[in-house]
Amino acid sequence: MCFFEKIDEGIKCTLEFQVITGGHYDVDLEIVAPNGQMLYKNTKKQYDTFVWKTDQAGVFKFCFSNEFSTFSHKVVYFDFQVGEEPPLTKNMESHATALTLMESAAVSVHNSLNEVSDYQTHLMLREASGRAFAEFLNERVFYWSICETVAVLVIGIGQIIVLRSFFTDKRPTSTIQS
Repeated sequence: MCFFEKIDEGIKCTLEFQVITGGHYDVDLEIVAPNGQMLYKNTKKQYDTFVWKTDQAGVFKFCFSNEFSTFSHKVVYFDFQVGEEPPLTKNMESHATALTLMESAAVSVHNSLNEVSDYQTHLMLREASGRAFAEFLNERVFYWSICETVAVLVIGIGQIIVLRSFFTDKRPTSTIQS
């Protein structure tokens, strides 16, 4: 599956991805510039982060591929960030002097909240991956228990039939007539 993004020249871009479910948790990724130049190509990766600065304006393409493993469906999380985050206030960049104590505290809190948000995203991805694995395992345990139940019933019925055959008389009885 391919995604397209129109980006201006000189912009910093970051693409981060992680395979959440499916197969061996690996996927191929290609990032192509507007002129057709291959910026990034990697195969069978579970997760990765690629950062680059655009040297031309245009539509950039990034494609995830699962051609090597067509039997397993995969779910991929990706985060594509284009450009830098704008400053907290409009005039913060125009300060010729040092930041006030309140402004520096606001910047520090903002940066900490961004880190917390990133940690939460990564923890949610790990939780989703673990949940998918647990559901898969639960399904396999369920089917195995059904097979064991059927086997116990068949063996039990077989034993009953064999035991009954020991106590039934199958020989014809002969009567002596006088």
